[in-house]
Amino acid sequence: MASDNAEWWRGCVIYQIYPRSFQDTTGDGSGDLRGVVSRLAHVASLGADAVWLAPFFKSPMADMGYDVSDYRAVDPMFGTSEDFDAVVAEAHRLGLKVIIDQVLSHSSDRHEWFVESRASRDNPRADWYVWADPRPDGTAPNNWLSVFGGPAWEWDATRRQYYMHNFLASQPDLNFHNPEVQDALLETVRFWLERGVDGFRLDTVNYYVHDRWLRSNPPLTSSVAGTNTETNPYLYQVHLFDKTQPENLAFLKRFRALLNEYEGRTAVGEVGDETRSLQTLAAYTGGGDKLDMCYTFDLLGPQFSAAHVRGCVEAFESAVSDGWVCWAFSNHDVVRHVTRWTRPGGDPERVAKFSIALLSCLRGSICLYQGEELGLEEAELAFEDLRDPYGIRFWPGFKGRDGCRTPMVWEAGVDNAGFSTGRPWLPIPESHRARAVDVQNGEEKSVLASYRAMLALRKKHPALVRGSIRFLDAEGDVLAFIREGGGEKLLCVFNFAEEPASWPLPQDIGVAETIDLGAGAALQEKALSLPPLGCFLGRPG
Repeated sequence: MASDNAEWWRGCVIYQIYPRSFQDTTGDGSGDLRGVVSRLAHVASLGADAVWLAPFFKSPMADMGYDVSDYRAVDPMFGTSEDFDAVVAEAHRLGLKVIIDQVLSHSSDRHEWFVESRASRDNPRADWYVWADPRPDGTAPNNWLSVFGGPAWEWDATRRQYYMHNFLASQPDLNFHNPEVQDALLETVRFWLERGVDGFRLDTVNYYVHDRWLRSNPPLTSSVAGTNTETNPYLYQVHLFDKTQPENLAFLKRFRALLNEYEGRTAVGEVGDETRSLQTLAAYTGGGDKLDMCYTFDLLGPQFSAAHVRGCVEAFESAVSDGWVCWAFSNHDVVRHVTRWTRPGGDPERVAKFSIALLSCLRGSICLYQGEELGLEEAELAFEDLRDPYGIRFWPGFKGRDGCRTPMVWEAGVDNAGFSTGRPWLPIPESHRARAVDVQNGEEKSVLASYRAMLALRKKHPALVRGSIRFLDAEGDVLAFIREGGGEKLLCVFNFAEEPASWPLPQDIGVAETIDLGAGAALQEKALSLPPLGCFLGRPG
């Protein structure tokens, strides 16, 4: 589907690469950009249109690269700027677009901007970060909390002020109320545009701007009532003032104006908003003058049912009239969906095949996370193996994100499954080795084969890539909808249950042609018979 037209991103398939865990070429146990180059053919073989690279910028790696100390430099762990150019060249040769992460809401505390900012209250960059005086009793300016635990404020003894950090204390938040900060960040974006990238994934895009009056957040009703059972106290507040501020829209318009100087560039935003995600997505993607698309965490949680998926999609369709969404079931921040959605006694492989069929039929662009095409489950790691500061902070109530970040498995019979000749930075489970790429390449009914088949089917049908979606009534745990566009109409039916289901065909809908009978579905005279986790795709008559 990837093409040179300006809207290549609409309905595209993005494959997320976590470079540190993709392929190591130096033997140091960490993946690198040369490793990405060597494995891009695998991504192209899936039928993806683009790759999204998680951060590879210079960084102390306190948060695995999401703490950037130089926005224009490649960290030596990942290689050189020339290695990045090689990634772009090879991806484009294979017909893949390149999307890179941009972590603009905060930098590392080792960034030269912050080093200067914290040096005094009157230097040229004194107002480049969010600084505030203490309250009279010395406590923090307000009740804002860090996502990673504790207050969102850290005391600095030199300035004798607090600085704000939505995440780690070593990740100070930039002050977007200062136009010089916006200018400087946009210049770093231009730097990568000039190097040939096709788009950006904007990390924590709704965290950029804070309330300039530093008003405290109100508590959630459940936390006031004492019924909130969340592990992380961050989820005890309604985040009205520390993120998702209206001034953010003006910056996103500036960001879009910069992208428009280059042909065919795109931007997808990560919206982390517990109570207003759809409204935020609508505001950030509507009007054609901000982001092309966003994704939320609605389908990245434990809920797995026809009602939940229908509710999420219909809510988006209702809230976002002219925007676009990017659906994903897994990424580098959440438990792998095969683990989240496989019920006790269930078959993870069946869940994996069902999931890619469903994802391929949803309206929107879709994002795959490395390893999901192999049906990889979440890795169980010991505390001493953890590298994620989030998991270390909240263990054992929350085990962090390392379980979904373990290295890719390429060759089952090779040391470290072909990922590295050295000791991998995270352990590789034996259960993953058994699902390596070389093993599944030879299996006609493997999860990998299902991914290739479903993505090829999606690409073949314009209705699935850019068509509309209309849900049909269904009893039980069955999801049924019509996709229509590009001169065709398709009927998609999915049974989420662990028991067989029968879906009566509506009186005004017959089946003129069967396109795919997934996992043993059968077409009867007036009904579809669906096995557990079965699906059907056909042309209505």
